[in-house]
Amino acid sequence: MVSKICNEIFDQCIHDYHLTDMVDTTIRNPFSENGLDHLLYAKNWVDTVQWHLEDIVRNPTIDAVEGLLLKRRIDASNQVRTDMVEYIDSYFLQQYKNINPKVNALVNTESPAWAIDRLSILALKIYHMTVEVNRQDAAEEHVASCSKKLEVLLEQRVDLSQSIDELLSDIAKGDKYMKVYKQMKMYNDPGLNPVLYQLQNKNV
Repeated sequence: MVSKICNEIFDQCIHDYHLTDMVDTTIRNPFSENGLDHLLYAKNWVDTVQWHLEDIVRNPTIDAVEGLLLKRRIDASNQVRTDMVEYIDSYFLQQYKNINPKVNALVNTESPAWAIDRLSILALKIYHMTVEVNRQDAAEEHVASCSKKLEVLLEQRVDLSQSIDELLSDIAKGDKYMKVYKQMKMYNDPGLNPVLYQLQNKNV
């Protein structure tokens, strides 16, 4: 099952990151290039680093210049994250290129890779909620609240994993077909972000 592979790789990647727990740690992807495993590990590494950047930038005492630089780094990371999702969808498009969808085949509300993206983020939520549950310095109320949230997250992972596997199975059988839309993010594009292109026009 693809979801089982995803969950195992995401958990491994998150564990690997926390060996140093530093956002500038160099990724050491243990999987060979061009395979789904490699893509999944790389995708989750981006998500994990960005998770911690989001924590850092919310420090109320952060220097304003440092905070702005971090925000721009997060924006760049979001673009990489989107690109990684599209790489994963390209993998699945290649896998199912010879499948002829049935006449009554349906298109899913999201592509397989965007569902896997949610699974990656869910793995991070589970990891960090588990940390909160096991905090020795936390109040009982905090631990109890986090324990309930962790139960929900674990249930959500079971449901989402099943949905991903069912979607891929339906695509393989021709009951559903993939229709992938590029995200076309506009804020990073100097030709589409009005603040950027107006500034560029002033400098011409």
